[in-house]
Amino acid sequence: MGYLEEKTQELLNYCPPLTRRADFDAFWTRTLEQTAQVALRPERRLVDNPSDFMKVYDIAYNGFDETRIHGWLILPCFAGSRPLPCVVQYHGFGGSRGIPEDHLSYVMLGCAVLAVDCRDQGGETGNSARYSNGTITNVVSKGLLDKDEFYYRAVYMDCVKAIDFACAQSEIDPERIIVSGGSQGGALCSAVSALDGRVKLALADVPSNSNLERRVEGAHGSYACATEYIRRYPDRMEQVYETLSYFDTMNLADRIRAITFASVGLKDEVCPALCYAATFNRITAPKVLNVYPFNGHEGGQSLHRQRKLRFLKESGLLG
Repeated sequence: MGYLEEKTQELLNYCPPLTRRADFDAFWTRTLEQTAQVALRPERRLVDNPSDFMKVYDIAYNGFDETRIHGWLILPCFAGSRPLPCVVQYHGFGGSRGIPEDHLSYVMLGCAVLAVDCRDQGGETGNSARYSNGTITNVVSKGLLDKDEFYYRAVYMDCVKAIDFACAQSEIDPERIIVSGGSQGGALCSAVSALDGRVKLALADVPSNSNLERRVEGAHGSYACATEYIRRYPDRMEQVYETLSYFDTMNLADRIRAITFASVGLKDEVCPALCYAATFNRITAPKVLNVYPFNGHEGGQSLHRQRKLRFLKESGLLG
């Protein structure tokens, strides 16, 4: 067995115990019901762009708590009059919806693209949520002591409501919804695929939010803020771990019905490959794991982008 095969097999054999609490399913049922009660109030405004091959709309909608989530809706002009497949793009930690040209590779395949901000990060979107504790280092520490307040509860639901926005557009085929993202965005692909059955394909690169206790113990990436929180308040460790358990994608993975095309880098110390394996190995839907043996958090870069586009083209979702 060669090096890559051996390392890949190690990943595929990794299956740490789940950390789900007894009310895990009830929590997500209640959260989804609460989210559905928030009026979407979608808006879109055509904006100028330098390309004659796409139309770009500046969009907004209500997220989980009526925070206005901002994004781009990009429509190819050459794809005919039939409703389009739509790629919903979630960005990495601290990022934003970017600029429309960031998403051209999907547009050139004939897909609509909906690229949305995560609240309180690098884009145009603020945050209307209230928290009982302060912030240490970054937004992941918001609400660490209460699952109902935890930062990613609102973010996961904002991302579900992005699917609502996409499906409400006359140009988009609600039967051909694809989610895409890297790092934090990869985590959101996993979470939304688990919580929303409308997703048909998830393109998840170097995903975060998996095997969170291990992430905290290793101070990996954005979850180093939880490590620091516990360092300052060691008596609250179990309370922090309990909160995180509801948002750990390994605890959601058996709900995923979408095809998953994922990637990891074996030298990734931000979102370690082994941590994501705890989610991937519990997905029972069709799945592919691309392993890049000497790559870090950058993942497979251009090569993987090419593989991802080819997989999407061959998925049957483009018509």
